[in-house]
Amino acid sequence: MKIAKTDIDIDTADREQVLKHLKHIPAGIKDKDRMKKHNTGVYFTDIPVNPLAKVSNIEYKEAEERGYFKLDILNVSLYKDVKDEQHLDKLVSQEPLWELLEQEDFSKLLFHVGDHSSILKTMKPKTIEQLAMVLAVIRPAKRYLLKQNWQEIESNVWNKPTDGSYYFKKAHAVAYAHAIVVQMNLICEDAV
Repeated sequence: MKIAKTDIDIDTADREQVLKHLKHIPAGIKDKDRMKKHNTGVYFTDIPVNPLAKVSNIEYKEAEERGYFKLDILNVSLYKDVKDEQHLDKLVSQEPLWELLEQEDFSKLLFHVGDHSSILKTMKPKTIEQLAMVLAVIRPAKRYLLKQNWQEIESNVWNKPTDGSYYFKKAHAVAYAHAIVVQMNLICEDAV
């Protein structure tokens, strides 16, 4: 049997609010000699459970090898200010004021890049794709690309590192870049 390996994250304004309406089993993660609750992972299918801890008793990596499908349900608080689906569509499709990323007092407010103002100033992203590449370059495996031009970065940033160092997959980076654009537009909308 061929097992599909996936990494699916679902961003929500309030994960507890979502999960209280859905039958689920928290994923387990090993912490020294005991199993504890994974920060974000859940299963919506049956999986062996520790009845005392109420957590899967199969560590999430082993569970994936056995064919169990874990979803990561994440809290992304910026969505709390989104009024409805139409508002979200407007925020994600509106071109942000990209130059604001170069202003530390603004960029420090942003999801995932708030602690990387100097990188934003150096790279000066002007598109979703470039912002996604900034998110990747922030990670250790791709930090060496920081001083490269956009063409060089684009040629190398999505290649999986061979040394196992931490990197950002393109799908995650693009999704988070969209979330940052939503947040940028929300901040500007609130300032008016």
